[in-house]
Amino acid sequence: MHQCVLTRIRILAFLHLCILAFLSPAPLHGEVIDRVLAVVGGSLITLSDVNAAHDLGLVKPRESSDPIRDVLSQLIDRELQLAEVDRYAPPEPSAADVDREVQTVQSRFPSPAAFEDVLARSGIDLAHLRETMRENLRIRGYLAQRFLVGEDRRQQLVDEWIAGLRRRADIIDLYLVGR
Repeated sequence: MHQCVLTRIRILAFLHLCILAFLSPAPLHGEVIDRVLAVVGGSLITLSDVNAAHDLGLVKPRESSDPIRDVLSQLIDRELQLAEVDRYAPPEPSAADVDREVQTVQSRFPSPAAFEDVLARSGIDLAHLRETMRENLRIRGYLAQRFLVGEDRRQQLVDEWIAGLRRRADIIDLYLVGR
């Protein structure tokens, strides 16, 4: 079955479950484990993902009155870029490059214990962080291959490319729903 059709089916099933939960006559007494903020091409972005990206310094919020919105927007863009990277498969980064990226993240913290605390609070482990760093390096490699222009012009071209990806993508932004 075509990937787009499968994605639409998943999104519709998810929305159907949400509607059923809201229309349920009996009150639901459960603990909220996480909150889905967006669905991008079938991939979920949760509040935990946003908090982890922010707390680990993986995404830097811009000057904004709503840092969650800003980080979420950047994570949506990252998912769109990653989908393109997966389509064109640039060379894999070396293990040493991934190690260096993980070390950069660790160095942002005053101690190994502080770093471990943020990982635990975020609900991710070192393997997950390594995979995120690998994906980030793949995105950077892809962008370097695709946009071979000066740095000032490059960012403008990347922004235009991402805007095009957003127009063509299946994105469900749930951030403001229920607020």
